[in-house]
Amino acid sequence: MKFTIRHSNLLYQAIVLVLFCLSMGSCTEQYAFQTNTFESILVVQANITNELKKQEVKITRSYRLEENGPTPEKGATVYVTDSENNNYEFEFEDFSGLYVSNNPFQAVPGRSYQLNFTTKEGKSYSSAMETLTPVSEINVEPKIETVDGEKGVQIRVTSNDPSSKSQFYRFEYDETYKVVAPDWKPNKLIVDPSNPGPEYTFLTVPRNNGESRICYTTKKSDDLLLISNVGLSEDRINLPIRFINIKDPIIMQRYSIIVRQYVQNLASYTYYKTLKNLSTSASLLSQVQPGFNYGNLKSNDDPDEKIIGFFEVSSISSKRIFFNFRDIFITDQHPPFFFSCTPLELSNCWNVGCGGPKIYSIVTGLGREFIFYGSQNYMENIIFVPSPCGDCTQISSNIRPLFWID
Repeated sequence: MKFTIRHSNLLYQAIVLVLFCLSMGSCTEQYAFQTNTFESILVVQANITNELKKQEVKITRSYRLEENGPTPEKGATVYVTDSENNNYEFEFEDFSGLYVSNNPFQAVPGRSYQLNFTTKEGKSYSSAMETLTPVSEINVEPKIETVDGEKGVQIRVTSNDPSSKSQFYRFEYDETYKVVAPDWKPNKLIVDPSNPGPEYTFLTVPRNNGESRICYTTKKSDDLLLISNVGLSEDRINLPIRFINIKDPIIMQRYSIIVRQYVQNLASYTYYKTLKNLSTSASLLSQVQPGFNYGNLKSNDDPDEKIIGFFEVSSISSKRIFFNFRDIFITDQHPPFFFSCTPLELSNCWNVGCGGPKIYSIVTGLGREFIFYGSQNYMENIIFVPSPCGDCTQISSNIRPLFWID
């Protein structure tokens, strides 16, 4: 399964807001954020790892405060070279917005790697030569803990490098959880095609494939998780990476998390540490603004041109775990569903005060907040529940991930 390379949403938050404050001088007064001056700067996210896979490079440009997000820099010629004169070419993918290597490859110890690219305007850029960092394997475990007086499950990441050569680490994770609609029923309600109205009647028929009882939601970490073990007696990690309250519905059924540990060198750690600091509101809106956060990329044509990003060559260790609620909490009460599932019962008639018009609105799709649950007394009364309670695709996806194990 291919995972998209990303450094974090913090990267773009830092870029936009730092560039804004640099252009304004110092942010000492209240200001309605809008872009008065704007500098289009290339933004590069690239991390070549020791995984044998199609590697990925993301090239975009900085964007204005009023814009929704970055735009991919299309039409570039992108390739990575190594110290053994190997050349790894990349092609742009429209659906992902990434440059992806034509063939799988992996960073290997003892070689140096360099990122090179030329934009469609003919401007040339390159990175410093980077070497693969040491490998440090991780373990991931869920443990019951209490945080700020609240009971829950703490996902802990541990690793140990006896050689003490790793020292600098960056972590990210993807979490996936199973969603089961508690009030799912196999049938749905439709307007009786034999009755043109105006007082419509209704029929129950089997649901189509677009509605589902079981779904899966995946979310990615949105923070830069960095650790340095410099100066410590041993190079050991024991990181509480994700705490989930026992009342959180994401662990109501089955939960999975994959954690990735990237071993960094001092330069890449310093770059991301600075980026994290720039991304906090305290630093972004302080009176004295820091300077531009330079990485290891440069323009080959104009030494004064600014470029944001870092070409990283790092070892990666990843671990995925699964657990059910009862695997962790043996006797505790299950958390509630994501929504209140209080039913709505309507009388199936068309006189004043009857529920016929409301039923018709729900069935024809005009009232999307409810979904059919059942009926009573030969459909004299029809019962609906909030849509997420009867159809999990309202809040999730019914596409089962390839990695999922029940």
